[in-house]
Amino acid sequence: MLRKILSGLFGLAAALIAGAYLLPRHVHVEREILVERPPAVVFPLVNSLHRFNEWSPWSMLDPAMKVTIDGPESGVGAHMTWSGNDKVGTGSESITESVAWQRVGTALDFGSQGPAQAAFLLTPSGSGTRVVWTLEIDLGFSPAGRYFGLFMDRMIGPDYERGLRRLKIAAEAAPAITG
Repeated sequence: MLRKILSGLFGLAAALIAGAYLLPRHVHVEREILVERPPAVVFPLVNSLHRFNEWSPWSMLDPAMKVTIDGPESGVGAHMTWSGNDKVGTGSESITESVAWQRVGTALDFGSQGPAQAAFLLTPSGSGTRVVWTLEIDLGFSPAGRYFGLFMDRMIGPDYERGLRRLKIAAEAAPAITG
């Protein structure tokens, strides 16, 4: 009887592990918002890690979070590390791509959770800017990571939505650029 139970448990574990490899290896999270300011106003907010906490969805989760920023004031090479409570964790972010008024790409490292890439895509829309915030993660060959990936959109998406709303407020509080 014990042999049948152990065989059943082993079979179930093998099926779960094998099933993990049928799940997607890559995770994509994307949210967007329309900001009633031109890209020239929005771009500096996403192209500077010094300004990140003005609108970050995570800055309010741990007011005591330790943040270190080095490298240039903005653009490629700007680098930030953070260490906070269990809601924000530890990690680092570096700006790896900066195309004025159009795109900012970043490399993220969440420590034990591994690397990821994020981007802000800015597209003029009438007198405003459509801002798309994306996250790309390669989960590799970890079966646990593949199952975890099923929940990434539901876990990160609301944070991105909150951050974009805060970005909109920050950008729209800035003076309008004319001419």
